Amino acid sequence: MVSTILRQTFLQQSRSPSIRQISYSCRRLNGALKSGPSHNSVNPDEIAHFSKLSSEWWDEQGEFSFLHKMNPVRMQFIRDRIFEVAQEENPGLSSKPHQALQGLDILDVGCGGGLLSESLARMGANTLGIDASQSNIAIASSHASADPALKPASGRSNLRYRNAPAETLLLEPKRYDVVCSMEVLEHVENPADFLSTCAELLKPGGHLFLSTIARTPTAYFLTILVAEDILGKVSKGTHTYAKYIKPSELLDYFRDYHSPPNNQLKTSPPVSSRPWITSPSSTTYLNRSEADIRGLIYKPLAARWSLAPRDAWWALECNYMLWVRKPKEPYAAAR
Repeated sequence: MVSTILRQTFLQQSRSPSIRQISYSCRRLNGALKSGPSHNSVNPDEIAHFSKLSSEWWDEQGEFSFLHKMNPVRMQFIRDRIFEVAQEENPGLSSKPHQALQGLDILDVGCGGGLLSESLARMGANTLGIDASQSNIAIASSHASADPALKPASGRSNLRYRNAPAETLLLEPKRYDVVCSMEVLEHVENPADFLSTCAELLKPGGHLFLSTIARTPTAYFLTILVAEDILGKVSKGTHTYAKYIKPSELLDYFRDYHSPPNNQLKTSPPVSSRPWITSPSSTTYLNRSEADIRGLIYKPLAARWSLAPRDAWWALECNYMLWVRKPKEPYAAAR
């Protein structure tokens, strides 16, 4: 039975949207985003699915138990990468890793019930969590209100929530030091549109953190066959194999991606920024000042997640995290 299902995954893979389609969509968006968002990445069926599950967000033994266990590892990756960059740019920095997020403006896209948003706020970040599901925002707000330090009405809170898709924020002037989107990419309607939106909500030099699932037979076996069909730890229909994105595809996306120029006069000669990742796809090397990709490994006997070592490419077969930095320079010099 297992071998039959795994063979089917290869057939599904051949019908999956290719990264060429994603990259082509990105190139079209570079011009379209000058005047505002072009497409909505929200999938109504996905929103309906997670809205039904919204009441379970803070049940550590329930539907989202894997995310509760994963959250400390995600926070470790975010904190450590930002701290490392700060140290490299300011060798005399006296702050500690646990202070790395203090005062930063962070956007949590697809915040769900607020697992990551609350953690970011507790580390001192000015955090805005957004989600297209009103039910999720209601649960997130209710849970935060139970803590006087996070309760929005207290006037001291650095945590806010909004029921809104990410695309609507492009029309606002506010940009962020950090944008996070955890376990969301595999649920959106237009991944290229969504990635471009997240990218352009960043300030120059800002940090983008993504967590998603690779499109591999291993991931199908673990996240769908085992987690959904056999163990029932996750509701059936939560994941769609064809929407998973390979790490190599995501890296190639940012190798091709150039931030669109902002407020550029139509009469000006066309200019563009450098690609976000400059290392060629022919190598596994990543410039540590540009990007980092790490596998997330679940250890069932210990019932916990761990972050795979850097360059452990064997660990990218299922869950993984990507950090990529927006170039500081807005545009390359026109020639």
